[in-house]
Amino acid sequence: MQESSEHNVPWREILSPAHASSLALVCVSVWLHAADATLVATMIPAIVSDIGGIRLVSWTFALYEIGSIVAGVAGGLLTIRYGIRVPMCCAALLFGFGCVVSAAAPTMWVLLLGRVLQGLGGGGLIALSFIAIGLLFPRRLIPRAMAAVSLLWGTSAFVGPLCGGLFVEYATWRYGFWFFAIQALLLAGWILLRIRGVPVPPKKPHQERFPILRLSALCGGVILVAYSSVEISAINTPLLIAAGIVCIAVFLRIDGARGDSRLLPKHPTRLSHPVGAALTMIFCFTMATIAISVYGPLFMTRLHGASALVAGYIVACASIGWAIAAMSVSGLAERYDRLMIGAGMLTLTVSVIGFIYSVANGPLWLIACFALMEGIGFGMSWTFILRRVTAFAETDEFERVSGAIPPVQRLGYAMGAAYVGVIANTAGLDQGVGLDVIEQASRWVFIAALPMAAVGLYAAYRFLTYKSDPDRSP
Repeated sequence: MQESSEHNVPWREILSPAHASSLALVCVSVWLHAADATLVATMIPAIVSDIGGIRLVSWTFALYEIGSIVAGVAGGLLTIRYGIRVPMCCAALLFGFGCVVSAAAPTMWVLLLGRVLQGLGGGGLIALSFIAIGLLFPRRLIPRAMAAVSLLWGTSAFVGPLCGGLFVEYATWRYGFWFFAIQALLLAGWILLRIRGVPVPPKKPHQERFPILRLSALCGGVILVAYSSVEISAINTPLLIAAGIVCIAVFLRIDGARGDSRLLPKHPTRLSHPVGAALTMIFCFTMATIAISVYGPLFMTRLHGASALVAGYIVACASIGWAIAAMSVSGLAERYDRLMIGAGMLTLTVSVIGFIYSVANGPLWLIACFALMEGIGFGMSWTFILRRVTAFAETDEFERVSGAIPPVQRLGYAMGAAYVGVIANTAGLDQGVGLDVIEQASRWVFIAALPMAAVGLYAAYRFLTYKSDPDRSP
């Protein structure tokens, strides 16, 4: 049984020899996934100049996210079947192999194959890292471990572009992928040596095959919704969105009937259940806050004359705010969980409202302030969401509940990007017309995020009104 946290936990406890190695392993796993996106974004111009394929640039992000979702959703099931050690090692090797394919790619199509493999490996690493935190650390140390992960995530927002820029400037973009491939290989060996003695759940007699049909339905739904924003049409766009939603609903329906082979926890969308309310809250707020990452740099450079570097670092303020807030509050006792989660969700809502004015009107420092606020909202709540939601999980659901958080987060980002893409292009952004249209689009993408934030707030209210038993073993 994991004990509850009734007192503030000092950092020296998780940095002690008993836990420092496990913490470092989890942080390196997260680093590979977190830094990859900013590294590739920095190197994309050089990649296109070398091997072409400019029309496929957007898919370098889309395919990576789809791979991450697939691996993240499957992470809990793989852990239940095989334990944490083998799946986590395989994820690191898959990520490394994807980097090798990308590094050697002669065309953009081959590089996209590498990006799919990187997404599968990186998504697996991040999902399994969340599960590993719950398995390798006592419950009272989980917020500290989550805070360390948040700090590393924030750091990657700056280090990733720096690494990419150095490789492009002084060598070749291919070395950037080789650099990460070597790290992934070393991580795989470290996982095999370090993660020992973690119990593997007993195998069930009639486990079914890997859920290809369900994951295909989930990926198909995301792709259809994303594709609906490519070319706005009064007929095709709504039909594609509806078809995508149907595919995701089919995934949820089939998965819910699979018993012990489910990928997601019981009641993943039911607001009357604490786990369902928590996952709905995460999904809605990630959807509501993705617009600044997708369109923020474009709007800031066109409307306010910011350089690409300045715009990028303004967006990165969200990661810095996340890290600072997480580090500041992670030592709070468990009795503060509801307060921190509720305050964080309200802060996120205020940041979305602030973007409606600041992105269109400026100044840049005000946009940076709301980006920082967004990060603070996530940081002050994220470190406690995992602890609170796993307190409601049944013993045989712990891996599914903790493993569901990253893929639900990624699904929210992917769906949110598709959603704001439809809004922006409907506002005329796809026509490339004047500043007045760009300003109009810069307002509507954030106005359109408000309904998702409202649903997220209601889900947070339902999640936080359940009474948890701090002595209950997850």
